[in-house]
Amino acid sequence: METDDLKQLIKDGLSAQQAGSQVAAQATDEILNDATHPELKAALQEGNETAKQWAQRIEQAIAEVGGAENQNNEILEAHYRVSKKIRAKATSDTTRDLGIIASGQLALHYWIASFGTVASYAASAGLTQTEQNLKACVQEAKQADDKHTDIAQRILAEQGQE
Repeated sequence: METDDLKQLIKDGLSAQQAGSQVAAQATDEILNDATHPELKAALQEGNETAKQWAQRIEQAIAEVGGAENQNNEILEAHYRVSKKIRAKATSDTTRDLGIIASGQLALHYWIASFGTVASYAASAGLTQTEQNLKACVQEAKQADDKHTDIAQRILAEQGQE
């Protein structure tokens, strides 16, 4: 594959990540306001801070690759719409919190895949800083996913449903 083609894939991936960050920022306060479990609220606040770091790393990566065109992220936009429906249909705070966790983990898996893919491409293209930054994002997303799993298990145990 030619380097220019690979760099275009990287630019497209970074642009989608940038748009996804904007979708996530839009949803943040709404989701945080809907959460009731203290551990979940704390994890969501921590996640919001991490997401700001991701946005900065994405900006750095876009600069390293020479810029990228703006685009929408239809995947995360659709995910956000589904997340709203899940939260709206919840019949209890517990159900809503578990729905928030489930939706959040789906989003985290999107980020793990997206960051991991673009990091691999960046490595092949010799974009060392982008590769390192995106690999850090992958690790943070995996840690957040594990934390959400633990919180869900505790919520279920509190309800006597584990």
